[in-house]
Amino acid sequence: MKAVIFDFDGLILDTETAWYDSYKEVLKKQFEFDLPLEEFVKCVGSNDTWLFEYLEKEIAEHLDADNIRSSAGILHTEFVKEAKAREGVVEYLADAREAGLTIALATSSTREWVTTHLTNLNLISYFDHLITKDDVDRVKPAPDLFLKTIEVLGIEPHEAVVFEDSLNGLIAALEAKIPTVVIPNPVTESLPFENYHLKLSSMADMSLQDIIESLNK
Repeated sequence: MKAVIFDFDGLILDTETAWYDSYKEVLKKQFEFDLPLEEFVKCVGSNDTWLFEYLEKEIAEHLDADNIRSSAGILHTEFVKEAKAREGVVEYLADAREAGLTIALATSSTREWVTTHLTNLNLISYFDHLITKDDVDRVKPAPDLFLKTIEVLGIEPHEAVVFEDSLNGLIAALEAKIPTVVIPNPVTESLPFENYHLKLSSMADMSLQDIIESLNK
């Protein structure tokens, strides 16, 4: 094992629950529309294309998507302002550093987004590489982010492990042939995950060393 690859949104910081709550509140206020979690979750780990295609079918064509995004973004900023990293994240990063593993981030979000939040969480110094949507043509569930990460790290897929919270992320990692540990958040916990190496409810459930040992067997 040479590297660990982390997703960001929903895995390191639970921004996904905050996004769902934000969109749900905006849509309820503007359209009296109750956004179902099972529809919102289809865009988690990717982008909001699916979400707005769905909303245009359910509410009205030619929605002012920019206005909805902006309103939800304002609420989201408030929701995550004081949020902490998910349980066990700091310990995994510290253990990976101590073990001499390369630490990378592979996210469908922008570099500016993750740099801001990782800085606020005092975690950015742990990461050797940040691979973001700015670096690829396609985000998850396409494998581009993970393929790019493997290329940048100069390793083979089996020499890394991916940590993901979303189905789109898992699909992308599996297509890149990288073993994946799934750690869902409250928004993604009911998704039909399959073919993962391990599934945990929290990073506190199992040490990084034990995960690596299970991969090496």
